Amino acid sequence: MVEHERTGLVDLVTWSISRVTMWGPAFIVSIIFYEVVMRYVFSRPTLWVNEMSLWIAGGIYLTAGLYAMQQRSHIRIFILYDLAPKWLRRGCDVLSVICVCIFAFAVVWGGFGEAKAKLLRWETFGTAFDPPIPATIKPLILLTMVLLAIQAVSNLYWDWDRDPESHDPSDDLDISPDEVITGDPPKPHEAKT
Repeated sequence: MVEHERTGLVDLVTWSISRVTMWGPAFIVSIIFYEVVMRYVFSRPTLWVNEMSLWIAGGIYLTAGLYAMQQRSHIRIFILYDLAPKWLRRGCDVLSVICVCIFAFAVVWGGFGEAKAKLLRWETFGTAFDPPIPATIKPLILLTMVLLAIQAVSNLYWDWDRDPESHDPSDDLDISPDEVITGDPPKPHEAKT
């Protein structure tokens, strides 16, 4: 995958967050491997691996949307978007940013009281390990929504005068252009490696 260029401070913040969280899945795999070894080899299961993996995966899930916004990989119907004139594409972009900002505002407005309460009383998960998942994930949801709205506005600003990209259905396929045209698979000596 080729990453979208970083433009401005907001992209740098989002990119930095993504670089930290990209190690999360590797950490989850390693602690689950540890749990499997402890449980099935030594008959000494852990109390903390399941909740820790849920906790970290929740953070990854939240910040993945932020990274997707920075990369402009959100869903867009390109067949219509590419055919539209520049003024209509800009109008659609403005409308989508307004919708993102309204949604982010609604989530923060509606969830602030609960997130604040859970954080201040340091609410825990209620299991034997008892990590403070609600106390940390609820505020992280609100923080991520604010960053998502800021990222959407930043994208609109930096992409405003950018030339439109052209999209082709074969962009999403892992085949050569010759296969698209002829329908023939590549010969064994021509196959991609």
